[in-house]
Amino acid sequence: MTDGWGAIPLLQWTISNEKLLWWLFALSITTFIATLVAVPWWLARIPPDYFTRPRRKTASTRHPVIRTLGAIGRNLLAFVFILAGILMLVLPGQGILTILVGVMLMNFPGKRRLERWIVSRDVVLHSINWLRRREGKPPLLP
Repeated sequence: MTDGWGAIPLLQWTISNEKLLWWLFALSITTFIATLVAVPWWLARIPPDYFTRPRRKTASTRHPVIRTLGAIGRNLLAFVFILAGILMLVLPGQGILTILVGVMLMNFPGKRRLERWIVSRDVVLHSINWLRRREGKPPLLP
């Protein structure tokens, strides 16, 4: 007999949750393929001076309801990117870059400072600039 943490209970749990594990596997493969396409595309479209130029305040001409619904949709999409990125830290995929795209989409206080901190990491900046080079875009300015 085992104490509850041995191989037999884990095997029993795996067998009893086989359908859930297949769904997680399918989700992992889907997000891996989607991020292979979406993240490089998104990062190639960032202006090279995105992190060095001062932020501009722009007045929106959209109706407040449309603006609010757009902000909610954008933040929900950002949340999905961040969750997928966190999962990709242990599953196949571009975890850090996907989290960065999610952070860039989201609106919250201190966002600019967090974006700059993430991009200032040498590994992240080199990865982004490698993807931009492949797309024929100039490198990001740190």
